[in-house]
Amino acid sequence: MLALGLLAVVLWGLGWAFGVPGRLRLLMLACLWLAVVLAHLLLPEAHPLRAATGGRAEPWLVLGGVAVLGLGYRLALGALRRRAAPVRPAAAPGAFRPAELERYARHILLREVGGPGQKRLKQARVLVVGAGGLGSPALLYLAASGVGTVGVIDADQVEASNLQRQVIHTDARIGWPKVHSAAEAMRALNPFIEVRPYERRLTEENAAALLADYDLILDGTDNFDTRYLVNRVAVAAGKPLIAGAIAQWEGQVSLYHPAAGGPCFQCTFPERPAPGLVPTCAEAGVIAPLPGVVGSIMAVEAVKHLTGAGATLRGALLIYDALWGETRRIGLKPRPGCPVCGGTGNAG
Repeated sequence: MLALGLLAVVLWGLGWAFGVPGRLRLLMLACLWLAVVLAHLLLPEAHPLRAATGGRAEPWLVLGGVAVLGLGYRLALGALRRRAAPVRPAAAPGAFRPAELERYARHILLREVGGPGQKRLKQARVLVVGAGGLGSPALLYLAASGVGTVGVIDADQVEASNLQRQVIHTDARIGWPKVHSAAEAMRALNPFIEVRPYERRLTEENAAALLADYDLILDGTDNFDTRYLVNRVAVAAGKPLIAGAIAQWEGQVSLYHPAAGGPCFQCTFPERPAPGLVPTCAEAGVIAPLPGVVGSIMAVEAVKHLTGAGATLRGALLIYDALWGETRRIGLKPRPGCPVCGGTGNAG
């Protein structure tokens, strides 16, 4: 029996080391328990396996019963706690609950935002493409800012190597789809918003229908195929696009909106770089806080665009060099003959 106990500990420890969710680890232990009980019920009494595991099935059945009672008690206690949680009073559509007014008080105090700006945030719908390094801070701050509906699309799962910079995810959620991990964090941060997770890749077939339901798009992906796709669909739909990119120590952000007179992404980057010229983070590395800085700038630009506060980065590319602590701002213009927006600054 000691060997069996050690096996259970080893299984649990290996599961923890490899990031297996707690429910699956419990399932492994339950399978081990079931195998032992079946061995006692089906094998001859003199079988060595029965002798090695205590010789009788009754202690194992009692152990299983105690475990079931403990699990049932924990589930019942959780249900009672959820029922005892205060029920938030329903508010009229578009109106703020008292708890929301308290939550967004620092925004409302800002002259550039105020109550009208906060209401525009509440009514806004923003789609974030990618729940990785840039998407993580952008999603958290969109949720914290009170953007009423936030969509997030990503087909990947949380991996241990993500956690160095993708701060919306946690060690306990390794193996989860990134969109559901992100949704869990956003809802925990702000229960007053609607989160829409899309566990899929953005493709030519689904992009137009998906982007059509949103007022603003944020692109935090790390490959040019997806960036060009998002740009084409956003321009065709007349949607503003905030795109960010990072590599090693440097990041950049701009707001692309040809329908409002600015250039599109392909005006600025007409051709994808040659292979190897712009390596991904997985190939070249990235300093952990950099996506936090750049993703937060993307969220700031989103809030400014939605509320009308200040001047956005439409027609400008902001470049941040973390290694030397330098920031540069480069003016951008529509490119004549752009195959996506035509370079006229009024596409869509």
